[in-house]
Amino acid sequence: MKYNDYRRQSRAVQVGSLTIGGSSPISVQSMTNTDTHDALATYNQVLRLAEAGCDVVRITAPDVESVNTFRLLRERGITIPLVADIHFDYKIAIAAAEAGVDKIRINPGNIGSRDKIREVVRACREYSVPIRIGVNSGSLEESILKKYGSPTADALAESALYHASLLREFDFEDIIISVKSSEVQTMIGANRILAERCDYPLHLGVTEAGARERALIKSSIGVGTLLAEGIGDTIRISLTDDPVEEIRAARAILDALSLSDKRGMDIISCPTCGRTKIDLISLLSEFESRVKQEGLENKSIKVALMGCAVNGPGEAREADIGIAGGKGEALLFKRGEIIKKIKEDSLIDTLIEEIKRM
Repeated sequence: MKYNDYRRQSRAVQVGSLTIGGSSPISVQSMTNTDTHDALATYNQVLRLAEAGCDVVRITAPDVESVNTFRLLRERGITIPLVADIHFDYKIAIAAAEAGVDKIRINPGNIGSRDKIREVVRACREYSVPIRIGVNSGSLEESILKKYGSPTADALAESALYHASLLREFDFEDIIISVKSSEVQTMIGANRILAERCDYPLHLGVTEAGARERALIKSSIGVGTLLAEGIGDTIRISLTDDPVEEIRAARAILDALSLSDKRGMDIISCPTCGRTKIDLISLLSEFESRVKQEGLENKSIKVALMGCAVNGPGEAREADIGIAGGKGEALLFKRGEIIKKIKEDSLIDTLIEEIKRM
């Protein structure tokens, strides 16, 4: 079954040159961690993110003056869609819309009065700027917290739907919703509720996920579960790390689910066992390093490194190319067919050269 056959049908929202929702591919986002007032540092980081495969870049806009950086990025030739992340001051949102950002992220609950929200909506409508409603565990209004007692999945979903209703009251429908939590089950539950109760595109992420390994596990479970159910239109994998690492993590999750529109090399390998007679763990590490060194990571093929000749070719028959280890040597195979034997000391060199010819 193809993914779009069971994917939740959301409305399509245009964010600059990118469509989020509908039948568009799942897009990948990240956020700069530079000082927005430092336009050059922000520019350089946006370039790195774009080169890494980022589809949308979010930049905090802490004050009206910081909005000038968005203009400077455009003047320097940045074309990737830019999102202004705004809290508390509605005037910043209006200035960002006027400056030509492609989307603004707000939590209507901390923007202020209905009149202020109306002014933000007016500016976004005038400049065709969609609004992402961002709700997380730390931003719930007191009335909802009192009702549910804690930031539960129901509480997060209710808050998001309430804020969407506010925008609809002002005849605004270009909305994307994100509900995030550092609790994986809460994040999953809230998005399942939203998937049933609205058709707005959903931005997925586990917020404040932590350091790299734990954050990757939590995000893979939370974001991966929902995507596997057909829920979600754009994702951010939050890491306490270089933002470029968020893109690599997101792409890896999409690749694992066969959902990436920018698929690169898919490397599969066995966990090793008593039958393994070659140093597969070291060979795999060497192979991954050589792939990066040779600039082959974006080559759209599946490569298998298997530890023994008993099940190797059979288990990896869907691979385009691979090896199955023996004692001091390995079988080289392509699409399940054995081609030749290779000595262990020349295994990686031979495999790399074969891949280059493909």
